[in-house]
Amino acid sequence: MSDQPLVEHFEISLRTPCGEVSTAVGVPTSVVPVTAILPLMRSLGEEVQALELTRVRQTGHTVSCQKGCAACCRMLVPISAPEAFALANRIDRLDQPERDRLLTKLDLAQQQLAQAGILTQLSALAESSDSPSDEAIEPLNKAYYALRMPCPFLDNEACSIYEDRPAACRELAVTSPATDCQDMTSRTIRPVPVAVRISTTLSLLWGDLTGTVPRLIPLPLAVDWAKRHQREYARRWAGTALFESALDKVWRYLSQENARRESGMLNE
Repeated sequence: MSDQPLVEHFEISLRTPCGEVSTAVGVPTSVVPVTAILPLMRSLGEEVQALELTRVRQTGHTVSCQKGCAACCRMLVPISAPEAFALANRIDRLDQPERDRLLTKLDLAQQQLAQAGILTQLSALAESSDSPSDEAIEPLNKAYYALRMPCPFLDNEACSIYEDRPAACRELAVTSPATDCQDMTSRTIRPVPVAVRISTTLSLLWGDLTGTVPRLIPLPLAVDWAKRHQREYARRWAGTALFESALDKVWRYLSQENARRESGMLNE
């Protein structure tokens, strides 16, 4: 008797600003934790972003990002609750020495944030009962970046959790010269457009599932946050219903982005 979970296969098509994404996915039919949706969502996000990168190259631009270039790994990375739970699970599965090493780096990062006077604000952001505005988050982004603090998961300018890195990291790419990335706040930075932000859609999904506000959690605080919210993580949902709800969020996001870009072209 097979131990493999039963799956239902879906053929989906997404209209993005750069073309259609058509793909087949297998979704578990059993009840699953919210983290079960992550591989599917990451895959969809990467397919959509691949079209953006192709469009950028077709218009004569070059994507500057290369392995070993980690300037963006000093920025504040917000992640969704499902990503926080998955990250905590990954660390729990590591051998004890590596787990202790990463937990120590996370602790040191929090100490540095506390010394800079922004740890309390970041913690409040992760636990807020209200959806924060971009205006409220922007000063925190600037204060965090001013520290030039390497991501706790950065080793020798390379991501130590690359296969499980947050969606926000997967979506960031630039066509401006790599030298400009020494200051990611510079107006000369030219980011590649992002048609659908997977962290945001997962945040919206988690808010719907739990009856809470959509929240984005600062990466250095994510593991601690996940540990404090284990009771919520213990909940289970039907895999197909979970995927359909997540996909609905993706469709809505893409619909808004398509309309925004079409409106921009009409106004040019």
